[in-house]
Amino acid sequence: MLAVQAKDMASYNRWMNERLYQVCSELSDTDRKKNTGVFFKSIHGTLNHLLLGDKVWLGRFLGEPFQPQGLDQELHKDFENLRLARVDTDAKIIEWAQTLTDEILSGQLQYTSIVNPATRTYEMWLAVAHFFNHQTHHRGQLTVLLSQFDKEYGVTDLIWLPEVVERNANG
Repeated sequence: MLAVQAKDMASYNRWMNERLYQVCSELSDTDRKKNTGVFFKSIHGTLNHLLLGDKVWLGRFLGEPFQPQGLDQELHKDFENLRLARVDTDAKIIEWAQTLTDEILSGQLQYTSIVNPATRTYEMWLAVAHFFNHQTHHRGQLTVLLSQFDKEYGVTDLIWLPEVVERNANG
């Protein structure tokens, strides 16, 4: 059951990112980079942090560590390059999620923390849940920022993910 949920969350992540990047593309670069007082300063900074966080966690899951200089490191100054990197990373997340099984999720993940360079060990299901929760948390911040620019981003509820709607419509 956990593996199915992780696959749905990977699809939800990509679906929401596609939608939010489309809305963000309607803003000027100046507006996307305007310091609005949020933790990562701007829409661009928040999008960048989401990508960075996903690359860090995906690297841990795949055993291919991604070591940024910091959690606020700017990976791409250019919005289009950031968007392309997002699309590529989302495809990798989908691919990784397809390999998950309940057996894998009942195992453990060990990694070295970036914030406090110490070895950490967590149940894999918890690390995966954190991964997807982190994305949702920061996309929530993005929706607030987009609202401040009078941008409509549509429904953000997981239950409206097209695959979920289709699966539940068919019984």
